[in-house]
Amino acid sequence: MSENAIRAPQTIARVAAAGVTTRVGPAETTTFTILLSLSFCHMLNDLNQSLVPAIYPILKDSYRLDFAQIGLITLAFQLTASMLQPVVGMVTDRRPMPYSLPVAMGFTLVGLLLLSVAASFGAILTAAALVGVGSSVFHPEASRVARLASGGRHGFAQSLFQVGGSTGSAIGPLLAAFIVVPRGQGSIAWFSGVALLAIVLLTNVGFWYRSRRAPARRGGLAQGIEALHSLSRAKVLGAIAVLVALLFSKNIYTASLSSYYTFYLIQKFHLSVPDAQVHLFVFLGAVAAGTFIGGPIGDRVGRKPVIWFSILGAAPFALLLPYASLYWTGVLTVLIGLILASAFSAILVYAQDLLPGRVGMVAGMFFGFSFGLGGLGAAALGELADRTSIYAVYHVCSFLPLIGLLAALLPDLHHRPR
Repeated sequence: MSENAIRAPQTIARVAAAGVTTRVGPAETTTFTILLSLSFCHMLNDLNQSLVPAIYPILKDSYRLDFAQIGLITLAFQLTASMLQPVVGMVTDRRPMPYSLPVAMGFTLVGLLLLSVAASFGAILTAAALVGVGSSVFHPEASRVARLASGGRHGFAQSLFQVGGSTGSAIGPLLAAFIVVPRGQGSIAWFSGVALLAIVLLTNVGFWYRSRRAPARRGGLAQGIEALHSLSRAKVLGAIAVLVALLFSKNIYTASLSSYYTFYLIQKFHLSVPDAQVHLFVFLGAVAAGTFIGGPIGDRVGRKPVIWFSILGAAPFALLLPYASLYWTGVLTVLIGLILASAFSAILVYAQDLLPGRVGMVAGMFFGFSFGLGGLGAAALGELADRTSIYAVYHVCSFLPLIGLLAALLPDLHHRPR
């Protein structure tokens, strides 16, 4: 590890404490240091979360699990990460909790320590569920703080926040390949240090958040309470239903790659576990890069065009994937990751514009839908793989991006480019 990489967390902590802001307009500021701190902690959070699917090959061999049981582990993790998020969001909309962020990371810490010593399938499920609880508490409030620090650049702030999570998700499998695979399940405990670092940084963010939340409630600016539309309740609910359908497409397809891509590469191309993990890292790296694209572009051209392209645009590559060679499999998954990943920030900010003043609830609901749909999809795809083959999973999932056609039903919202 380079000296700069070692110093990076310390630098972020010092800068966050300073609370430096950049002027955007006469009444709005973008607090980049807080956004960077949140993004970095999102990276640490999702790095730890990504260890769960990354060690599936180890758990499958050690405990003789079938694909259905692998899917149940994902389901336990994703359901706790999803079911609690809307509740947390609604509660914090009414009563913001600045120090819930380090508490969330505490759940992740306990889950990692339990996973490192788990000796039964039940203990593994419990550990995965605890890591999920940490995620369910972290995301809604962190998303609220990101919007508070955005200075009105909501798409940019969400993308910067999201790219941290996508980067962590990409790094996790790589670290698992080079640390956990050769050293075994017990080495997962080493990552508790990552959780401790995040707790320190998030406590510092909590201090900043506590000092800003009262003015935000009075002015309403940072919460984005300005109305962006005059749609009826029925049209708003219809648009939310379309967004959920698009998340269904995106997240189940993403689950097919994040949970079973390594098995697919091992069985079809006879790769070793570390080599397959490297391919997974490349895919997740493309997801991290694509994550940042959607938000800033949406700030300039509107959310709907980004949503339309990011789901439907992946369809040609998804349809080709089951027939590709190893080289083209790598190329196609990179393209799919880049395109699909640009959707979430645009979808989230579009939903927050549909329901102004309910930032936490919307963030919790859509982060929750993402995790929940991914978990249900992983469980269903695991059952499909057991009953048919791992190849059938990618044939079935190749048609999912065509659901992106539903984006045509989304209403146009007023957009004020910056």
